Amino acid sequence: MKTEHKTDLPLPKPRETNPEIIAAEIIERLTYGIGKDAKVATPHDWLTATILVVRDRIIDRWMESTRGTYKSNSKRVYYLSLEFLIGRLMRDAMSNLGLVEDIRAALVTLGVDIDVIAGLEPDAALGNGGLGRLAACFMESMATVNIPAYGYGIRYVHGLFRQQMADGWQVELPETWLAHGNPWEFERRESSYEVGFGGTVETVVNGSEDARYLWKPSERVIATAYDTPIVGWRGERVNTLRLWSAQPIDPILLDAFNAGDHIGALRESNKAESLTRVLYPADATSAGQELRLRQEYFFCSASLQDILRRHIQQGNTLAMLPDKVAIQLNDTHPAVSVVELMRLLCDVHGVDFDEAWEITRKTFSYTNHTLLPEALESWPVPLFERLLPRHMQLAYAINAKILLYARKDRQLQDAAIRHISLIDENGGRRVRMGNLAFVGSHSINGVSALHTELMKETVFADLHKLYPDRINNKTNGITPRRWLMQCNPQLTGLIREAIGDAFLDDTEQLRSLDALADDPSFQEKFAAVKRANKERLSNLVTSRMGIRLDPSALFDIQIKRIHEYKRQLLNIIETVALYDEMRSHPERDWVPRVKLFAGKAAPSYHNAKLIIKLANDVARVINNDPSVRGLLKVVFIPNYNVSLAETMVPAADLSEQISTAGMEASGTGNMKLALNGALTIGTLDGANVEMRDHVGEDNIVIFGLTADEVAKVRSDGHNPRAVIEESRELSQALSAIASGVFSPDDRSRFSELIEGIYEHDWFMVAADFDAYARAQRQVDAIWSDPVSWYSKTIRNTARMSWFSSDRTIRQYASEIWGA
Repeated sequence: MKTEHKTDLPLPKPRETNPEIIAAEIIERLTYGIGKDAKVATPHDWLTATILVVRDRIIDRWMESTRGTYKSNSKRVYYLSLEFLIGRLMRDAMSNLGLVEDIRAALVTLGVDIDVIAGLEPDAALGNGGLGRLAACFMESMATVNIPAYGYGIRYVHGLFRQQMADGWQVELPETWLAHGNPWEFERRESSYEVGFGGTVETVVNGSEDARYLWKPSERVIATAYDTPIVGWRGERVNTLRLWSAQPIDPILLDAFNAGDHIGALRESNKAESLTRVLYPADATSAGQELRLRQEYFFCSASLQDILRRHIQQGNTLAMLPDKVAIQLNDTHPAVSVVELMRLLCDVHGVDFDEAWEITRKTFSYTNHTLLPEALESWPVPLFERLLPRHMQLAYAINAKILLYARKDRQLQDAAIRHISLIDENGGRRVRMGNLAFVGSHSINGVSALHTELMKETVFADLHKLYPDRINNKTNGITPRRWLMQCNPQLTGLIREAIGDAFLDDTEQLRSLDALADDPSFQEKFAAVKRANKERLSNLVTSRMGIRLDPSALFDIQIKRIHEYKRQLLNIIETVALYDEMRSHPERDWVPRVKLFAGKAAPSYHNAKLIIKLANDVARVINNDPSVRGLLKVVFIPNYNVSLAETMVPAADLSEQISTAGMEASGTGNMKLALNGALTIGTLDGANVEMRDHVGEDNIVIFGLTADEVAKVRSDGHNPRAVIEESRELSQALSAIASGVFSPDDRSRFSELIEGIYEHDWFMVAADFDAYARAQRQVDAIWSDPVSWYSKTIRNTARMSWFSSDRTIRQYASEIWGA
């Protein structure tokens, strides 16, 4: 039955922004929404009341945006992502609505400090790193550039994990961001769907009609929607982030409970809820692999059922789906959507297989974020078939269609056929989800120019030959609202004073700062802003870790997920070499430097966790050695998240973007740091290449092997031991680490980690060390000339405007989505 949506209902009157009226509304919310008297209200009560007042103003615009989309029946974009790292929302929403100062003034009259209560808002534990933060930036930019969009993901109860340190080791604890509720979200009970697993597939034949297939799952759970409004700049549009929570069909088995099996009676409830408890459960075990696949299918199935329901409800036919719906797969995790949409079209709605395939392919587009084989997911065929038997049938049917086309129409040979196949035959058969996403999409995009070309040459080389027009590039971007205006209000104020307000609505206007890069007065003000941001970070480090930092030192920052290809290890080894040099040559004029690290390691990634321990062990030794006279400090700040990034990014002098060339898809931390006036030291990897082109070769410090050179060194037979023996500083640093200088309680703790560099050096740590060390001394020389330093960093801020996610989203909209 079609539901009629009345779009001509009267809209509510715009709410007042007068501080006095806002203060009265906060008191009203405190009293009637929370049930507290202002005299006894806690800071958390004031936070919730303030959020509810801000939320009211968002809801008015949210409803207006939704009504407008229904009325126009315009094309919608659906962004499917396993992560949405949205961080805290209150300050973001206030900023985009232009309410920060009015809310601040209102709270002052109530005796409340906005900065204190804003700091109490928990970060939404919905992501891990760059993938999730990109999704959050894209959601905000889609609202900003007026694209009707939904984000679809999972409402994780405990997220990835909360990181603590125990004697320098990473310890994973559950996030508790939902412990006291989430005032931003709205439960949508009417948007609940059954999602099945396991069972059997029956063939149904009706006379002369083609056979139909009926999947009868053996398990079912309920997916219930929770909606969060995402506000665009100036509140012109508000889009929806819809997250799914899993609930059992029967929350308790009363027969078992009454029989005394009180734990067993909750088995189905626990099994369902486990789907949405943790992001990226460890997959080292078969149970962990199964849970990951269940999670991915759960959110994809619920999202697609919701999308089709909305599409049909508006009176559209299924043949019109590509004209009204664009579904973007954010990396490989949602790839099972391809076969799920085929199942829904063929089995539920009775669409012919070939027509369903055409609809599916025209509807989906796929963003690839990695060239690492382990990140291009694949699932054992027995697991996939047991859990999703109908989807396995459809995967085989799609594979047959693709391979016959490759063999008969394109005359591809056996080697290419093996690489194109959705089924990996090496060892035990596995379903290649990256290949499934590729063949099931009309557009496959990389996220930087280099990454896109490498996709064509490596992981998707044969698929690119089969479909040469599908791969395209959409270089990533960041939202300047969060990563300049909100996180760095002092710099924003300085820029407004210098060039006016036009850049607030058009980031390209930042280019006007170029003319001030060599202006002594502006440099002085720019330096003062940077100093204030460094003092803020120093205070945070002191309060959390008891370590005092010198804000006049060079703040050298590497903040990102801990992974060997991101080469935190290279940074630490060079730090050890610098430490040795400082002790050996105290007569030299050393640049005071603070090395700051932050990031999480996957719980099952042994070497990454060992690198964190090494950073903390090195920090303990260096920070307590009086011979360096405070000229070098090392700090690893635990529990890196969006809020910590908002403090660290504006404080950075030097941005470490030193991944092994050819292994980083794009990076967005590089963009955030440069936009906030940090000089980049990096390899020609990911978006660093385009950053160099935009900021200019003189305003970035590039070192090391290129992607082509890395590939050549590997193919020619890399001999890292010989390289190490020729570099005295590298050899001494590795020897110190391996022999236990920094781990006297366990002399062999890091020996295996260092031995990997001697034996294979896959991530080119030894190969790039000397170039990296020279680049760091080049940084010292630039730092020692403040006029040159600030000339370069101001130009970084001025020339990063192209890396706005608004630009990226406009390219997606015009070149992929047709939205």
